[in-house]
Amino acid sequence: MTQQAPPTGELTTGAAGAPAAPGPATLIGRLRARPAALLAAGVLGLLVVLALAAPLLAALEGQSPNTYHDALVDSARGGVPYGSLGGVSAEHWLGVEPGTGRDLFVRLLYGARVSLLVAAGATVLQLAVGIAVGLAAGLGSRFADSLLGRATDVLVSLPTLVILIALTAVAPAGFPRPLLLILVIGLLGWGGVSKVVRAQTLGLKKLDHVAAARLGGSGRLRVARRELLPALAAPVITYAALLLPANIVAESSLSFLGIGVTPPTPAWGQMLSSATTWYRADPMYVLLPAGLLFTTVLALTVLGEAVRTALDPRAAGRLGVGRTRGRVRGGIRGRIRKGGAA
Repeated sequence: MTQQAPPTGELTTGAAGAPAAPGPATLIGRLRARPAALLAAGVLGLLVVLALAAPLLAALEGQSPNTYHDALVDSARGGVPYGSLGGVSAEHWLGVEPGTGRDLFVRLLYGARVSLLVAAGATVLQLAVGIAVGLAAGLGSRFADSLLGRATDVLVSLPTLVILIALTAVAPAGFPRPLLLILVIGLLGWGGVSKVVRAQTLGLKKLDHVAAARLGGSGRLRVARRELLPALAAPVITYAALLLPANIVAESSLSFLGIGVTPPTPAWGQMLSSATTWYRADPMYVLLPAGLLFTTVLALTVLGEAVRTALDPRAAGRLGVGRTRGRVRGGIRGRIRKGGAA
């Protein structure tokens, strides 16, 4: 007798009755049902495409991120760009940078590359270290769990921003700044991932199929790779979606303070730092990088919340129950109105 597939909207269950994470098709379907998630994904996709195509767009405009145009700024007024809206023209689509005359459109695109690269690289490093430490704590001995747990607690309680500032300030001047930011942010931010993975591992290793694999002679590495990692995908992806905007803010904050990405490499935080002296004379120089940073963080936050809801079977079940009750109540009200009209 063949087993009938569960109807749409019901939750599938894994071993020992544990809720199973939705598959890719189900996840995409749930995200498509949320207009805010679609809009956020579209904004992020457009931003990524523009960042990747920065050299092509710079060649199309005929500008480079580090070319000075002294003739486009008014030296008598301290370097304010000529023209309206910060010097917007056919040659400079978003105007020029005050004081230097560098093309603002190209610098924003290259700044997006730096911010996205640092955020993505730091997130991958945080996930790799956090998953490894969390699995080691959850599958290890009681002593290993206690030792790794205390180390994670200490790391989480540290003033991260202060340590980031100290480490980036004492780093060698010749060390690549984007790589330095990835290492520093990633190696100081894996504590939350480790706690989530450890908690999930402690619950998952009690399930029948995991216990059977361990009793069958499978080593801890094999159990982690074949039995635990697939079940950890949902919480890890959810946490990664929340780490990305936080890492973009961290990179921009360090660049704003002057200890992140250093000139002439463009970065949004660095542009905002130099724009603090120009916000009255040239508001566009402040609004453009600030608007891009705000839009990126907001889109990542909205998409991360949508992914969290879509990956949570219990949340999906509550939403399904709510929709069903709404349809039942609507049908009852319709029958009552029809009966009253008769």
